[in-house]
Amino acid sequence: MKKKLLILLFFTAYFVQGQESNVVLPQFENCKNLNPAATKECFYQQIQQLVFDNFKVPDLVARNNYKGIVNVLFEVDTVGVFKVQYVDAIYPELTVETKRVFSMLPKVKPALQNGKPAFVKYNLKIAIPLKNPQVEFQAKYESKVDSIKINREKVLTEFDSIVSKKFDNPIYKSALNIPFTHSYYAQFDSAINQVGSNNHTGSKPLTYNEVNAYYDFKAVNGKLMKNADSWLEKKLWNEHFFQFQGEDYWIIINPLLDVRVGAASGTVSSTFNNTRGLQVQAGLGDNLVLTTTVFESQGRFADYYNQYSNSIKPSGGNPAIIPGIGIAKEFKTDAYDFPSADANITYSPSKKINLQLGYGRNFIGDGYRSLLLGDAASPYPYFKINTTFWKIKYTNTYMWLKDVREEVTQERTYATKFMANHYLSWNVTKRWNLGFFESVVWANSNDRGFDANFINPIIFYRTVEFTSSARSGNAVLGLTTKYKFNNQVNFYGQFILDEFSLGDVKAQDQSWKNKYGYQLGLKYYNAFKIPNLLLQLEYNNIRPYVYSHSDPLTNYGHNNQSIGHAWGGNTRELIAAARYHKGRYFADAKVTYGIRGLDFNTATDSLNYGGNIYRDYDENRALDTGVKIGQGNKTSIVIADLQAGYLVNPSTNLKLFANYMYRRFDPKTETDLVKQSTTSWFTVGIRSDIFNWYFDY
Repeated sequence: MKKKLLILLFFTAYFVQGQESNVVLPQFENCKNLNPAATKECFYQQIQQLVFDNFKVPDLVARNNYKGIVNVLFEVDTVGVFKVQYVDAIYPELTVETKRVFSMLPKVKPALQNGKPAFVKYNLKIAIPLKNPQVEFQAKYESKVDSIKINREKVLTEFDSIVSKKFDNPIYKSALNIPFTHSYYAQFDSAINQVGSNNHTGSKPLTYNEVNAYYDFKAVNGKLMKNADSWLEKKLWNEHFFQFQGEDYWIIINPLLDVRVGAASGTVSSTFNNTRGLQVQAGLGDNLVLTTTVFESQGRFADYYNQYSNSIKPSGGNPAIIPGIGIAKEFKTDAYDFPSADANITYSPSKKINLQLGYGRNFIGDGYRSLLLGDAASPYPYFKINTTFWKIKYTNTYMWLKDVREEVTQERTYATKFMANHYLSWNVTKRWNLGFFESVVWANSNDRGFDANFINPIIFYRTVEFTSSARSGNAVLGLTTKYKFNNQVNFYGQFILDEFSLGDVKAQDQSWKNKYGYQLGLKYYNAFKIPNLLLQLEYNNIRPYVYSHSDPLTNYGHNNQSIGHAWGGNTRELIAAARYHKGRYFADAKVTYGIRGLDFNTATDSLNYGGNIYRDYDENRALDTGVKIGQGNKTSIVIADLQAGYLVNPSTNLKLFANYMYRRFDPKTETDLVKQSTTSWFTVGIRSDIFNWYFDY
């Protein structure tokens, strides 16, 4: 009868060269990527397991009920092969069996001494027989100076048994949001807008698994990889700073930078931005992913931007709100300190439903601007439900917003208001998409809180807003469309209806009540047969008093910024943009021409001309009929923005860049708050490009 009955009682290793501190033990295949202590423990355990699994006590030895020790002296040579040098056993059969077992051991990675292959000798004592195998190792390292004896007790192996897989960028197949920047999305915009695709590009940010079906992130980034040998080179040029992938989870950690310096005409001091951040992204199982990002920033900008930031400052003495970022405090005497953060946790109970709880920004549409829900305002808490089936994607977003004006601040606490919206995207044909948008904003009047009337994801907000009191809520309707002429040319558009009076439309007297706006746009992919060249033309037209309300608290704003178009109402704008990338090089160009109708805000003219969304449209309204875009202090704006750079790391979207902006702001009448200005602003820097930061005000 043959039995697997043995225990490894003593295990002594003799290193032929050097001392213990200079030697790395041999490694079995599944002992890689462990720390030195764990590598040593793993090696001993693997020897134990392999000998135990394969050693068969000879029948003669078993019949005689032999109890004794088999001494084995063996080595692992410089190529990782096990070689028995001597066996001391009372039965020749035990010697034969011992040599047979060791001949079966797999080749391992050899020991290293000072980085070079070395051979090591081991003494193994096998006690026969014992039914319940237990392991007690004694490691002894001999050198020219001394030998070290280590008595080992049985230890748990849970920590060392954690599986580490080769990191293969599982983020690209996950439901994590792709950081929304126009420059980054332009790289795959053509792929997801092919004729016949049944996707939905109007609700952003998009998720990786939505886009990866049409654009292979791994393959594209693989072509950009540099030959890198050292850890530092890999992290700089190709990889995430920390990346780990286990059996059913993964984690990514990256430091973030946005460091830029520049000079702007009319600005006394140089401009700068110094942002340091940290981003953590993770996936737990197949259904749960999360990301969190925190930024700490200081900056000084061109004068026009500083003045605009100061003009929207919050109640309470802080000097400014940095548009798209948040409340800033004073830094030194002429700069700002503005921390910020965003986060998102996504749970997908099925392929058709995606639930997101986050703190950040959202965007509706296919253009550079959105009239319905833009991303130029500060981040905010939100809960989003995405439901996708057939030719439909239905998005519900519930948002918690702030009004930081002094008029509504109580006990140093800013006023809270809420927004809920529905967006239904329908692929009518393989070329034509229609989207239906509905939104309502309400305040916490009478401790109303988050009104349960608006939680229902399929209810019509306009009806609920009316039954809940039209004066306490502000409902907005919208329509989006996109038509794919072919795989190169797409048309897109939006329509927003903030208030509507059929009688005034029939009267054709341009009533102030006809608060609407529209967007028309065109994209030309791989323009003129130049790969990766995207040309875009967009026209935005927004009538006066759009986004405003009878109660400014329930306007279409957050943190003194518009949630729709960044310029607010009473605006007309034409944008022409070009984006190009080849390998790691990129270039963007954008020209904007716009008209804004601003208020005069003087002692002789304090009328509301419909451009300031934080004014009551019933108070001091300039006109009831004959209302036109540009009324009031008509101001023309010209902005030319050119940028070129080099993508340092595709995994983190870290870019070196140079940027030049020309801006001319020309009001019909100069006032204390509205001045004519011409700005040339040049900037160079390095940044992790993970959100849109708009400077075109």
